[in-house]
Amino acid sequence: MAQPSVILATASYDHTIRFWEAESGRCYRTIQYPESNVNRLDITPNKKYLAAAGNPHIRLFDINTSGHQPIMSYDSHTNNVTAVGFQCDGNWMYSGSEDGTVKIWDLRAPGCQREYESRAAVNTVVLHPNQTELISGDQNGNIRVWDLIANSCSCELVPEEDTAVRSLTVMWDGSLVVAANNRGTCYVWRLLRGTQTMTNFEPLHKLQAHSGYILKCLLSPELCDPQRYLATASSDHTVKIWNVDGFTLEKTLIGHQRWVWDCVFSANGEYLITASSDTTARLWTLSSAEAIRVFNGHHKATVCCALNDGPEYLSS
Repeated sequence: MAQPSVILATASYDHTIRFWEAESGRCYRTIQYPESNVNRLDITPNKKYLAAAGNPHIRLFDINTSGHQPIMSYDSHTNNVTAVGFQCDGNWMYSGSEDGTVKIWDLRAPGCQREYESRAAVNTVVLHPNQTELISGDQNGNIRVWDLIANSCSCELVPEEDTAVRSLTVMWDGSLVVAANNRGTCYVWRLLRGTQTMTNFEPLHKLQAHSGYILKCLLSPELCDPQRYLATASSDHTVKIWNVDGFTLEKTLIGHQRWVWDCVFSANGEYLITASSDTTARLWTLSSAEAIRVFNGHHKATVCCALNDGPEYLSS
């Protein structure tokens, strides 16, 4: 099966994962996923594999075959897996779960290599661009930095007591981190390097982005520079695009009929894919704030999406 240069996948409460042609909107592959809902998707940097985070497992699928069966299952979480992602070379994967743990998995070996205890349901995990720190956010409002070299928690902060941290995002150069919560607020910090490897958080801005929940926040990728944007997807049915310089509102993406659960930028930052409870995913061009493609096919809420349209890497 010839591999498309753009990998776009969505997952839904209808227990399917769908792969789409981004330009035509055609679904070219459907994977049945009967065991649980899929909460999060991510694609390896080399576009070979798709990770699907379910309850309580993570399944890895081969993108370049038409088979329905996963090639690997990662099974040591004991509750909903809410976060999954890959290290930049694709050698290892990280995850976070409502079981209160953050885990690291070596893709070349079975089992979980490391486990960190957050003591509350983990909603979001991101990997710092330095590839040596994971940042997690949990249901009790805690943000923790896990130093993978020291193998310990190097920093803890609570932006708002008893308010769940729903989503975290880090700027591609490691200069900013944003945390979004259930009250529609984004907290922004500058990340300062201390004398050690430890990251220090300096408060920069507090943004009241939405009146409803923020379900996903995402900073724009490197190729978008010098423009830098923050996307916030909300239960108010909209996605807002903020200019990081001053956090002024640039665009509001209006079209979804229900909650918008997930979003992902294209590699150049000119487009955004969104996933919504209205069963659709949409492709937006940010210059005009218009949906130029609607992906119809799921029968229930579409809750996550993954996109890899980056340059082709040599397969390792």
